[in-house]
Amino acid sequence: MIIINQPRNISGANGSFEFKWNPNFSSIRAERLNQAQMYVDSEAIRLMVPYTPMDNGPLAESVKIGTVIGSGKLQYKSPYARYQYYGEVYGPNIPIFESGISEPVAFFSPRGQKKFPTGRQLKYNTSKHPKAGKMWFERMKADHKRDIAKGAAKIAGGISK
Repeated sequence: MIIINQPRNISGANGSFEFKWNPNFSSIRAERLNQAQMYVDSEAIRLMVPYTPMDNGPLAESVKIGTVIGSGKLQYKSPYARYQYYGEVYGPNIPIFESGISEPVAFFSPRGQKKFPTGRQLKYNTSKHPKAGKMWFERMKADHKRDIAKGAAKIAGGISK
């Protein structure tokens, strides 16, 4: 932590200057920075939705459950979020077939068996979220980081370019 002491008053032949230190500066600045972090977290979650893979919604919703807004850490509470995010199929995946259907209807992994990367890339359904795909936070950030930074700077009391 850096401690900044109040500057001394200046007097000279050309006049004097008195510094008035705001005793609430530290708490005001801390609150503004906290509000700015809450904004960044909320905006990132909101803006990631179109980039997040979606079939029926639990993945996109799980970040709202797993994140403490203002912590600066977005966390998905979904068992398959990691696989979806990095875009690689993990296995072993044992197919489940229904009678009369030649393609598997689902897959399962034996309980207790650790999954490993297979080297195969996931195929994303983009019918509900056209921008859906792997690394959705990074792609959202590339598209919106200036907007998020500008809003955060405004809340924090800074100047944004």
